[in-house]
Amino acid sequence: MFSRTQKRELFLFLLSAYGLTFLMGLLMWYGTLRNLDISAFPNAQMLYPAAGVMLAYLITRKADTKVPRAFFRAFLAAAALMAGISILSVFLPDEFVVVSGIPFPVWMLLSQIVLIVGSILCLLLCLMAGKEKRRAYGLSWRNTKSSLFCIILFVFLYFLRTGFSLAISGQAEIFMLILKNPGTWTGLLLVTVQFFLVFVAFLGEEYGWRYYLQPLLQKKFGLRGGVLVLGVVWGLWHLPVDFFYYTQERGLAMAAAQQITCITLGIYFAYAYMKTQNIWVPVILHFLNNNLIPIISGNYSADVLQNQNISWGELPMAFLINVLFFGVFLLAKPFHREQ
Repeated sequence: MFSRTQKRELFLFLLSAYGLTFLMGLLMWYGTLRNLDISAFPNAQMLYPAAGVMLAYLITRKADTKVPRAFFRAFLAAAALMAGISILSVFLPDEFVVVSGIPFPVWMLLSQIVLIVGSILCLLLCLMAGKEKRRAYGLSWRNTKSSLFCIILFVFLYFLRTGFSLAISGQAEIFMLILKNPGTWTGLLLVTVQFFLVFVAFLGEEYGWRYYLQPLLQKKFGLRGGVLVLGVVWGLWHLPVDFFYYTQERGLAMAAAQQITCITLGIYFAYAYMKTQNIWVPVILHFLNNNLIPIISGNYSADVLQNQNISWGELPMAFLINVLFFGVFLLAKPFHREQ
């Protein structure tokens, strides 16, 4: 199925996306045992899938003049720095910096700085690479009309899913308060600016999952089967953060919930990518999925996703709702095309 070069690229991708992720997961486990701050790890982990793809291309395609080398190298440097900061946060944990009278873990602050500076630098280098290189390696903005449609539809479905979930639990009034709250709409405007300051984290996942791995799995398992397998693969990749960051007491339930999320959202992300052939669309969708949470919940703290309380009893309804709003796109037109 694969050439020797493709097998080598796949090995390097898996080594970074899974090998590095689970190796760092051991450090996360060690950190939780010592009650250390491990908040630097999740953002660093998001960069590993794309880092594996970019490293593979730099190594195996040295003769290809269309490889956006400066952009890839800058991204890899950001990923390496984020990984290094994560390691230091475990072995040198008692470092704090005071900002406006409030102490922050220095490693968490440094990881945010690297994320912001890395995003700005990578954006500039991506633009400087030129249209030909961006097009050759899936980094072009394409099909504006379809792309905007997929993004707007996602936001609409996201809010509709929230309203539906609250309504069936007898809390419809909370959804109305969310819609009437000016902070909701201000937050939506602010995330458009925030995206450009943190996008490398979301490109880090989507360039690995949607751009690189999805076509390979669809070639192997078919258009629908490949996306379902990718959802499972993507969900399993989250295991370290499921057990040590999102929750430390209900890891199995969180891992199961993660499978529901990754499979159903993965279907919509795949639909959007197949419809637009624009990797920036799933990057934006992934960013919105994560950053609409504080807007909807009204919790803007840095640890909004940490130490969640989830039970097995919530999962059947979560599965049905996510299938209804996002999983149903498996029946959409892009999945009807011949391979």
